[in-house]
Amino acid sequence: MTICDLSALNDRLGPGARLMGLDLGARTVGIAVSDVSRTIATARTTLRRTKLSRDIETLRAMIEADGIGGIVVGLPVNMDGSEGPRAQSARDIAARLADGLALPVAFWDERLSTKAAERPLLDADLSRRKRARVVDQVAATYILQGALDRLRNG
Repeated sequence: MTICDLSALNDRLGPGARLMGLDLGARTVGIAVSDVSRTIATARTTLRRTKLSRDIETLRAMIEADGIGGIVVGLPVNMDGSEGPRAQSARDIAARLADGLALPVAFWDERLSTKAAERPLLDADLSRRKRARVVDQVAATYILQGALDRLRNG
């Protein structure tokens, strides 16, 4: 499929198709999914990264099981709005996902998503080990919820 903007992604979705949100880390990928009305994002899991081809196959199984129609990938933009090597890596991976999964992919500015995800985990007094296990999927939820809110509010 293709990389597109968020509104084009939404236009390509069939009724009841869910969105998947991804927070791409160096070692893990946080995964969140929307409900069928594309209103609420829910944390799904954290995938330990291996070879990209193997990761795509793991994602494909989740996509088929959950009725996913499109993917929102967090784009790690610098605080000044510029894009560095991490953003280029996310763009490269997203292009391979779009091709390998035959789904439309859009980006969402993920500035401060991990910080925002960590705050409630710290407030809940989770240990460092427990936070490390869930922070990526919470960040993916934050990314996807932001995209869902934008789609709903125009």
